[in-house]
Amino acid sequence: MKNRITGRSAFLALLKDEGITHLFGNPGTTELPIMHALKDHPDLTYVMAMQESLVVAIADGYSRASGRLVACNVHVAPGLGNAMGSLYNAQFTGTPMILTAGQQEQGHGLMEPLLYGPLVRMAEPLVKWAVEVTRLEDLPRIVRRAAKIATTPPTGPVFISLPGDILNSEAGIDLGRSTRVDARVKPSDEALQALASRILKAERPVIIAGDEIVKSDALQEAARLAEALGCPAFQQSVPYGAHFLSESPCFIGALSRSQPQVRDVLAPYDLLIALGADPLRMSVHSETDPLPEGLSIVQIGLVDWDLAKNYGAEVVLKADVKETLRALIPALKAKGGATLEAKAKKGVAALATNNWTARRATLVEQLSKRGDRTPIDPDYLTLQVVEALPENAIVVDEGLTSSRQMLSLRPHRDRFGYHALASGGIGWGLPASVGVSLANPDRPVVCFSGDGSAMYSIQALWTAAHHKLQLNIVIANNGGYRIIKQRLLAFHGDDHYVGMDFADPPVDFSGIAKSLGCEAIRISDPKELKSTLASAFKRPGAKLIEVMVDGTV
Repeated sequence: MKNRITGRSAFLALLKDEGITHLFGNPGTTELPIMHALKDHPDLTYVMAMQESLVVAIADGYSRASGRLVACNVHVAPGLGNAMGSLYNAQFTGTPMILTAGQQEQGHGLMEPLLYGPLVRMAEPLVKWAVEVTRLEDLPRIVRRAAKIATTPPTGPVFISLPGDILNSEAGIDLGRSTRVDARVKPSDEALQALASRILKAERPVIIAGDEIVKSDALQEAARLAEALGCPAFQQSVPYGAHFLSESPCFIGALSRSQPQVRDVLAPYDLLIALGADPLRMSVHSETDPLPEGLSIVQIGLVDWDLAKNYGAEVVLKADVKETLRALIPALKAKGGATLEAKAKKGVAALATNNWTARRATLVEQLSKRGDRTPIDPDYLTLQVVEALPENAIVVDEGLTSSRQMLSLRPHRDRFGYHALASGGIGWGLPASVGVSLANPDRPVVCFSGDGSAMYSIQALWTAAHHKLQLNIVIANNGGYRIIKQRLLAFHGDDHYVGMDFADPPVDFSGIAKSLGCEAIRISDPKELKSTLASAFKRPGAKLIEVMVDGTV
């Protein structure tokens, strides 16, 4: 005999068995069966956020900071609509996520009641799989399949619509078992030898590393490859994670999203080695192609959509980056022998005056001279934030113009130590930092956000305060959308900024933070930055630090 169980309790039991410890949500009437069942699952922590876009962003941050499957629940069609911007972000980062929404009871939906909508059709463009449960007996198979699909590379979000009658029904059902697909594959010996031969044929190779370095835990291996070749390494043009060890002697920095600039940077090289990346993803249109003529490409990764997506490649290996590099580096050394060793030693030495470490020293010297500027120089603020960070801190970065030097100042030392915006849809940083902090209760988290981005999701402060997180949110208040002003001036020669200022009236971020339960600090004197930031970062609790920075364009 199968044990009888309600759909609502079966759903939560299935999530827990798939490794879910936190359910992120914002409840509505159609989700009440789940809320009703939570009392029977006290080991499942419910994390409430005050709008559905925040729910998904918090879950996204939790997964990105832990590498784990996450689950979040939103409220029918409007709630899913609210969540779509954050789901768009999660699609870009390949976040393994089960997103569910309560749905009107089957049959009742035919009447098109209030809040009803075609949830599966709404979600489909942004997820790997979308489905509605139509029989309680199918619920275990659907949840198990969703978890398997979300966690199998290329990872990504999935969506399940949960009608009320399914959640409230009771039946004797088999909950099945969890499955994970091990995708840590490496290429055949023949493919590895062909790749090694092609790399050794190059006179001036260059590496571009991306997010699969994080997902496959390949930071050390990527650095070893660069050093074995004596070649420079860059982060991909959208550097939203810790994609390379900054203090490696071969690391130069992140590529920009300026096509002419990237073309100039890559022009000296004759082979681009792309590691787990869409290496040249750009932003605004340019007539200039970022890939120089004659620059060949070889590529390794599991995200098959990114493999030779925009540019043809000579060698493409659909394989795990870490496992491939662990086999490739010895093959290169064996084939290259003393010639490669000597070339690599010479190449590493040549990079010493231009690598990330050397550039950082010069930049620190320059920025340190700006400490007397009022309003506070945003680059100087970034330097002070970096210098005040505890050794094991995690940075969540959505400062846009104000944090433009963050990647040049804060070294990547572990794969979960840095997280930034991947899709360009602003407002992700504040709620994501809440998820990052929940996933890492023993590490201080600092979110660096612009004021424009913060206003998309400021109510995330309540969730941070409610859970008493060790989270510091630094808001660079320049009084407007500075990046849009910069682009209006650069692209159109126009300095008539309509709809880009928060000056009349100004936004009081400190006041907002206090009203949502956080400690609030405002800094306008640059001399107060160092001591105030260092003190705040060491104290427990959720805090907002509003810094008045120069907003001139």
